[in-house]
Amino acid sequence: MARSAILNVMVQAAMKAGRSLSRDFGEVQNLQVSMKGPADYVSQADRKAEEILFTELSKARPGYAFLMEERGLIEGDDGQHRWIVDPLDGTTNFLHGIPLFAISIALERQGQIVAGVVYNPAMDELYTAERGGGAFMNDRRLRVAGRTKLIDTVIGCGVPHLGRGQHGNFLVELRNVMTEVSGVRRLGSASLDLAYVAAGRMDGFWETGLSAWDVAAGILLIREAGGFISDFAGGQNMLDGGSIVAGNETIQRALLKTVRKPVTPR
Repeated sequence: MARSAILNVMVQAAMKAGRSLSRDFGEVQNLQVSMKGPADYVSQADRKAEEILFTELSKARPGYAFLMEERGLIEGDDGQHRWIVDPLDGTTNFLHGIPLFAISIALERQGQIVAGVVYNPAMDELYTAERGGGAFMNDRRLRVAGRTKLIDTVIGCGVPHLGRGQHGNFLVELRNVMTEVSGVRRLGSASLDLAYVAAGRMDGFWETGLSAWDVAAGILLIREAGGFISDFAGGQNMLDGGSIVAGNETIQRALLKTVRKPVTPR
C-alpha cells in the first residue's frame, strides 16, 4: 500500500515509541509484582513514549495542536490540525505482562479525523487508515466481519473498574448483550478493540466512559473498513461524549438497540 507523507510520519513516530515500550515491557515483566514499583515503572514508560511521540510529531509538523492523555491539550499555531494521542492504551495489561496494549495516534483536520494509526508493539501489528484510502493491518486490507445476526457474533466491550462509576448501568448492558450473542470479550485496550472490529476479529464493540485519545484512530479504522460507528444516542459525538457502539451496518444497529434496552425480568 502507498502511504501519504503524513501517514508515514505517524507510522514512524508510532514505531519509535513502540520500540521504547517493548523494551520497558520486557523489564516490567521481571519486576516484583507490587502496587508501587511496577505501577511507577509503567507510568515512566508511558511518559517516555509520549515524549517520543510529541517530539517526532512536532518536528514533522510544527504548529499542529495536540490532545494527549498525559499532557492534555496543547494549542498550536496551525489552527486547522490536531494530533490526538494515547502513548499507552492498555496500561493495566502492560503492568501485568499481558501483550494487549497499543499506541494510538489520530490526526484531526477541521474537526474530522483524516488519518489514524494503532500499533501493538508486543505483537508487531500496525493498523493504519486514511480518510478515503481504506484501512490496513501490516499492509493487508481490512474489512469488518459480514455476520448479520447477533446470535452468531462475538462482541467486545469495556468493563468499568475500581474508581469508575456506572457499574450498575454496565451490568444492565452486559445482561442485554450476553443473552443475544455468541460471546463477549474484554481486551483491556479500546483502541485495539476497535482495530479488531475493523479487522473482522470481533463483530462489534461497545463502551462508555472513554476519552478522545482512546477512540479517535479506531473510529477511522472502522469507517475505512466498511463499518459503522456511533455514540449511545445514535449520533456522532464519540470524541466528546465518551460512548461508542461499532460493527457492520446491521450489527451496529442491532447492538445499539440491545445495549440501550431495559432489562426484562427473567
